[in-house]
Amino acid sequence: MRAHLGDQLVIESPTTGGAKRDGEIVGLHHEDGTPPYDVRWSDTDEVTLVFPGPDAHVHHLEHGQPGTVHETQPGAVEAEPVRAVTSPTSAPNPGDLGRRVGAERRRRGLGLEETAHRARMSPSYLAYLEEQPADPTMAALIRLADALGTKVTALLGGGMDLPPGQGHALLHPQLRDLGPDECRSLLSTHGIGRVAVSTADGRPAVVPVNYEVIDESIVFRTAPESVAAAAVETEVAFEVDHLDEALSQGWSVLAVGPASVVTEPDAVRRLARHAHTEPWAGGEREMWVSIRPTSLTGRRITPAGQ
Repeated sequence: MRAHLGDQLVIESPTTGGAKRDGEIVGLHHEDGTPPYDVRWSDTDEVTLVFPGPDAHVHHLEHGQPGTVHETQPGAVEAEPVRAVTSPTSAPNPGDLGRRVGAERRRRGLGLEETAHRARMSPSYLAYLEEQPADPTMAALIRLADALGTKVTALLGGGMDLPPGQGHALLHPQLRDLGPDECRSLLSTHGIGRVAVSTADGRPAVVPVNYEVIDESIVFRTAPESVAAAAVETEVAFEVDHLDEALSQGWSVLAVGPASVVTEPDAVRRLARHAHTEPWAGGEREMWVSIRPTSLTGRRITPAGQ
C-alpha cells in the first residue's frame, strides 16, 4: 500500500452492512508512502497513527477526484490518539506546542507549505497543530523538529527548570514604556511577584511571594522572621513580569513604595477573606505586609510594528 498526503483511508466494517470508517491521511512516516500513516478521522476529528490491514484501502485524490486502490497489510492497529481541546472550526487557540512550532517556523522564514513538505505532513494538519491545542504522535514531532532544525524537547518546552529568557531574541524588537493604567491591569488582582529588600545584615535580597492587589495596595503574607518580612517600615521595590519563551516577548511592571505590616484585626480578616490562594511556600505565614506604590512603571517587548 502506498499513499500521498490528502488521500483518504477507508476501513471497511468486518460485518456485512456495517458502517465503514474513513479519514484523511495527514502525515507520512516514510518517503515512499508506505504505512503507517497519521489519519484524521472524519467522524471524531482525532488524529491517530494507523497500520492499515486487509480491511483498509486508499482513495487516491487526483485533481480533486477520488480513485480507489485496494491493497493489503496484515492487521489493522490504531495507536497514539491526538485529541483536540476544541474543534478546528472554532477560534484559533493554540497550545504551547502550536505556539512554539509557529514561532520557530516564522523565525526561520519558512512558509506553512514548505515546512509541511519537509515534515511529510499535510499543510492543513500543520495549520491545525499551530492553531489548536493538540498532541501529535512522537513520530510526527520528530519529523517536524527535523524540518524546523530544532529538537523535540525544544518544541515540547524542555528546559522548564532553566532560567527564562534563553530563547532567541526577536529580529526587530520594540521596547516601549507602559502607562500607569496598563501597569495596574498587568498587576491584575493577584499572582506571584518579587519583593526586593535589605536584610538585617545589610545584604540585598529578592524574594518571590504570592501577592494580592486590594484597594490599590500590593499585599502579601509572610512569617515575622522571614526574609520578606524585612520589607516592613522600609521603601521597597516589587516586580512582576511575564515572558513568552515561544514568541520571545514579554513585559515587566515595577512598583516602588513604603511597606508596612497590617495589624488592625478587621483589615487582616478582610485580606484573608479576599485572598485567592494560600502562600505556595506553605507553613505559618499569617503576617500581612502592605506596599503602597508611589511609583508604578513598566516595559513591554514586542515585535516592531505591534
